Amino acid sequence: MPEISRFLRWRGCLVAVMLLSGCTVGPDFAPPDPGLPTKSFAAPDAGGRLSAPPDPAWWALFHDRTLTELENQVASANLDVRAATVRLAESRFQRGVVGAAQWPGLNADAKAPTELYSQNGILSLLAPLSPTGVVKIPAITDNNIGFDASWELDLWGHVRRQVEAADAQTGIAAEQRRDALVSALAEVARDYIQLRGVQVQIGIAKDNMKIAEGVLRLAEERRAKGLQSALDSENAAAEIESVRAQLPALQQQESELINALGFLLDQPPGALRAKLGAPRANPLSPPAIPVGVPSELARRRPDIRAAEAQLHQATADIGVAVAAFYPTVQLNGVVGLDALNLTNLWKGNSLQYAVGPSISLPIFNAGRLQNTVELREAQQIEAALAYRKTVLRAWHEVVNALVAHRLEQGRRARLAAQYGHARQALDIARSRYRDGVTEFLNVLYAQRTSLQAEQQLAQSTTNAALDSVQLFKALGGGWENVFPIGETSVAVELPR
Repeated sequence: MPEISRFLRWRGCLVAVMLLSGCTVGPDFAPPDPGLPTKSFAAPDAGGRLSAPPDPAWWALFHDRTLTELENQVASANLDVRAATVRLAESRFQRGVVGAAQWPGLNADAKAPTELYSQNGILSLLAPLSPTGVVKIPAITDNNIGFDASWELDLWGHVRRQVEAADAQTGIAAEQRRDALVSALAEVARDYIQLRGVQVQIGIAKDNMKIAEGVLRLAEERRAKGLQSALDSENAAAEIESVRAQLPALQQQESELINALGFLLDQPPGALRAKLGAPRANPLSPPAIPVGVPSELARRRPDIRAAEAQLHQATADIGVAVAAFYPTVQLNGVVGLDALNLTNLWKGNSLQYAVGPSISLPIFNAGRLQNTVELREAQQIEAALAYRKTVLRAWHEVVNALVAHRLEQGRRARLAAQYGHARQALDIARSRYRDGVTEFLNVLYAQRTSLQAEQQLAQSTTNAALDSVQLFKALGGGWENVFPIGETSVAVELPR
């Protein structure tokens, strides 16, 4: 009967421990409402809104094979993305360190210290009891081998809240890696579009040099016939040099943008010259861009997702701080063999053990625990405000990008019409000058107007494409196929 009652008591204690282990103090995290509209981004003049979700591989909408090839290299080559990948691996390793506290710790220990006691130390107190007046103990070797174990019973969820916070930190690192990828993809697209735009400007300058040279020949012909003075020839030659003077600055921009793309893809300066040096037409902006439902923006944009994970971490940290007020219960055990003679070490009567719980309860800490709780609550409020600010900033970025995209499309159409009229005016002015009907200044003015209109049209084409990239970035796309939500593996490699 005593054995039965003892068994029932132990079983009751075990059940109580299991029930208490399910208790977790502190607030539970609930995903916040981003407060985004459910139908449109509510920009009164932002046309072109479509309900279809944005394409994750948005750069394909530019229909530029070279741009697509560059974008496909970003995830594996960009140093910021690779560094973010390493940071994600670090956070997962750290989560493993925190999670290990949920399990018992077991250590093996073996030692055989040899110790000689000083005759002038404690032994000297026994000297009067010795017939010889001297107490001498030879050196002793204490052979000991055993195991010790300890396990903190997570009765109040202290460890579970720490694990929850570590999981949230891993989520932050994962979203920051996605955000680094989104930023790098957008930066590659921006630099590439600007590069093609500069190359178009170089081509425009060279074409206008040919036009100016034709005007100079026409002025020289009329001068040779005595129909005009040398003034017209000098003005035509000056116009050629004016256009030629634009080339060095444009060529410098071309070189810098090629190198900027190389830097983004972990390439040395000039490595992409052969691939990108040949001029090509500027990628055209898609006339209409799907933006999806605004309320889904909180699930697409990595920075919003990271802000939510930060709020989750701050909430879990409150539970960790609250759990510090409660008793800490730990089970400890030591089992081993001890013998002065090594031959006796493995005998059954060399066994020794110590098993039992330990309880620690905070009594006085000068307000440290209370202030820690209040600190964590303040940090939670700060994280909530940061989340709201991130959502609001994302909303503004999308609306501003939508407006800029629509207005630049209209501006480009007007500039295209202006360039058509200016080119026709130049043809008319040259024909009338050849016939001696108009002055050379009219030709010069028409030439400059045509050049300016063509340059503005090319720049507007570049700006429209850049506005599209900004809109795609604001929508948070580009990571879904590379770092999907369920992605768990992280490749950690040393830099090349």
